[in-house]
Amino acid sequence: MEELVIRDADVVDGSGADAYRADVVVDGGRIVSIVKEAAAAGCQRPKARRELDAEGLVLSPGFVDMHAHSDLALLRDPGHSAKAAQGVTLEVIGQDGLSYAPVDDRTLGEVRRAIAGWNGPGDDVDFDWRTVGEYLDRLDRGIAVNAAYLIPQGTVRALAVGWEDREATERELDRMRQLVAEGMEQGAVGMSSGLTYTPGMYAPDAELTELCRVVASYGGYYCPHHRSYGAGALRTYEEMVALTREAGCSLHLAHATMNFGVNRGRAPELLTLLDEALAAGSDISLDTYPYTPGCTTLAAVLPSWASEGGPEQTLKRLADEETAERIRHHLEVTGSDGCHGVPVEWDTIEISGVNDPALAECVGRTVRKSADLRGETPWATARHLLLADRLAPTILQHVGHEENVRAIMRHRVHTGGSDGILQGAKPHPRAYGTFPHYLGHYVRESGVLSLEECVAHLTSRPAARLRLPDRGLVREGYKADLVLFDPSTVAAGSTFARPRTLPVGIPHVLVDGRFVIEDGRRTDVLAGRAVRRTPPA
Repeated sequence: MEELVIRDADVVDGSGADAYRADVVVDGGRIVSIVKEAAAAGCQRPKARRELDAEGLVLSPGFVDMHAHSDLALLRDPGHSAKAAQGVTLEVIGQDGLSYAPVDDRTLGEVRRAIAGWNGPGDDVDFDWRTVGEYLDRLDRGIAVNAAYLIPQGTVRALAVGWEDREATERELDRMRQLVAEGMEQGAVGMSSGLTYTPGMYAPDAELTELCRVVASYGGYYCPHHRSYGAGALRTYEEMVALTREAGCSLHLAHATMNFGVNRGRAPELLTLLDEALAAGSDISLDTYPYTPGCTTLAAVLPSWASEGGPEQTLKRLADEETAERIRHHLEVTGSDGCHGVPVEWDTIEISGVNDPALAECVGRTVRKSADLRGETPWATARHLLLADRLAPTILQHVGHEENVRAIMRHRVHTGGSDGILQGAKPHPRAYGTFPHYLGHYVRESGVLSLEECVAHLTSRPAARLRLPDRGLVREGYKADLVLFDPSTVAAGSTFARPRTLPVGIPHVLVDGRFVIEDGRRTDVLAGRAVRRTPPA
């Protein structure tokens, strides 16, 4: 007898087709049968050792978070309620060109310092890996949700070239090609870049194209955080489309937003660009989060020249009065490349987290507000935070536009990505709320997407991008990564004031046919594993 039958569920199967009533039978981690309208037809109903009454609930495939920053969170807290409670059954990590494999001892220390604001310093993690394959093996020891990995191009460049702003030699480029090939062979699904973050931003397009050729040869995709989401954003989107077309590589645009005042109302221009590229044969997808503010580190807004050489060199420049004044001028007058070419507006930058408890009073305030309370300029406060917390502060940037968010999420190649940074006392609520916020606010309350459309955006589309043949749909033979939610109540519990509040209306989540969320509570099941890309034959 099979393990589980989910009775009388309203199945939204991920294809975009209309919902239907069915009994769904799960056994051995897979969906083994689907009996439509069994009760109404009076046919023999399937039996199993356990029955779950799903009356009034929608059954859908598990949600795929196409842009996650849980690289250490999964190891620190394998239960991972922040994502499991949202119905996420697979997340893609290794984002924005900086993560923890492949590394050597030198690079690991540098990367840990560079992205402490994203993931914490990692003092509570045993870094017992160096390669991509070893990191994936570490995930296989047991995590609540599945995880796929992107090779981080910035980390690869740090390993082969260093943190200098210069072109790679041919020997260094060969080394980078080798590292990307090894990572793909070991199971990565593609490569990410952070082209407003050092050292990835120092790579010219020709270098990125060569690495994308390697990714394409393994059937992977390129996921760039491109060179600007502010001034010149459309130009940088065009750059990524042209680069991947030349390389013959699939393109997935990370957190594809149009932010800052210069881009208010300009989402249709981006969508026209994408439609033209798709019509010309490009393979493109994108992800967004359903909020207007962004989130990154305070150090990320610095001009690239200030970060050359790595975190320790950045701190030395900030400590030098003359150099610090040059940094201020680039930030406030010129518009630094780290701040997307737009002069910084300190009243839009809110401190969301610090590592040093002595600085906690600044969390939840804008830099300008803290500066006013301290009786100094905003730059003096920002500089103090960067030096005292050794580049670790995280920030919210209130620079987005609702009309852009809505227009982009309607596009046919759109998928969901939280870009969730779990670090800090007041993280962005998207880390805990992205997927129920789509379903509650943008489906039920606003009607921007139908329920069937939204579920397809969050399930089958990302599974297709990841080329996973047995995930993303409720189909017989598919993996039983499933979510049961109440469409009348599902909502994000997280807010900007209380960002770690778990969602409501998602009582059950299954990974590999096992309950990781049951009756709204986290179980002790760790059914997730690394999802590896199988190279094409």
